[in-house]
Amino acid sequence: MQFIDLKSQYNGIEDAIKTRINTVLQHGQFILGPEVTELETQLAEFVGVNHCVGMSSGTDALLAAMMALEIGRGDEVITTPFTFIATAEMIALLGARPVFVDIDPVTYNLNPALVAAAITGRTRAIMPVGLYGQCADMDAINAIAAQHRLPVIEDAAQSFGASDQGRRSCGLSRIGCTSFFPSKPLGGYGDGGACFTDDAELAARLRELRNHGQARRYHHPRLGLNARLDTLQAAILLEKLKIFPAEIDARVRIGERYTELFNALGAVSTAAGIDAPVITPTIAAGKVSVYAQYTIQVADRNVVTERLAALGIPTAVHYPLPLDQQPVFDFGLGAERTPISAAIAQRVLSLPMHPYLANEAQNRIVTAVAEATGLTSD
Repeated sequence: MQFIDLKSQYNGIEDAIKTRINTVLQHGQFILGPEVTELETQLAEFVGVNHCVGMSSGTDALLAAMMALEIGRGDEVITTPFTFIATAEMIALLGARPVFVDIDPVTYNLNPALVAAAITGRTRAIMPVGLYGQCADMDAINAIAAQHRLPVIEDAAQSFGASDQGRRSCGLSRIGCTSFFPSKPLGGYGDGGACFTDDAELAARLRELRNHGQARRYHHPRLGLNARLDTLQAAILLEKLKIFPAEIDARVRIGERYTELFNALGAVSTAAGIDAPVITPTIAAGKVSVYAQYTIQVADRNVVTERLAALGIPTAVHYPLPLDQQPVFDFGLGAERTPISAAIAQRVLSLPMHPYLANEAQNRIVTAVAEATGLTSD
């Protein structure tokens, strides 16, 4: 059993992928070739914004977004500690300080109720993350940001394709950033990413920033990056984008089926507390998750993972140590500032999840988890 099955996806689009790659090999425009522009146009239309700017990775997309907003040394950016390090890493690399605000215990995303108290005179942006495939409460976060005249940068590396009240992730704030890392909901065959915005001036800055700050050949009005999306990756993503809506539907169906199976055995949603053997994800009203991961909570994670591994069922932990407990971000504040993140980090466990997960495999996973956790007897 595979945690993420990319081979089944490839088998269905193999000929189209090979044709796309061969076209690039024939025209030879490997950097900023026509496929990049074509992909940017289609992605902007998919998200529902005016501009998409391809980037070399989701990490570079976050970096370029903050550079476009002129965030730098001495500034502060509010974000979540319960995410991959890239979110805060890019803040720190610019000389700014990540200010960690605790998460909502139900959605695991940045808790809007705690954001306002973290805003200071040095705050320059708010960066929520769409963890596990569900958008953060962007309406509430945007409202707080508007009151304080702050931009919001959506880190949608895991939530691309998700929606909130019918609006797509990456189109919910001043700038949206995503990743096309192979395991993401829309993944390439290498690194890649993109920034999204309705602001034409910001889009122009982002295009300069990804290409060494170059406005035209050998004319550099700003310091920039080598952060261009490869033409070959754009070509691959063009074919993957064609099947992406169907894959979103499959992800939703499989994610909901997981929850139905677990809850039928006595698992509970996150809204019910943390004492149950298995706690399933809660998707907030009006939201559609792409289930980048299907993540449950269990009490004795090591025991559960070992028992599943013995049965040939892979698992993963995203993320075992909140960022504010990482040595590089040890500001001497202690985990008591973010107790929900600290507690949930000890309990989360991600199960195999992809659009091609068969019912039989899913049944086997649920049965194994239920037996390993005591949700049902062996």
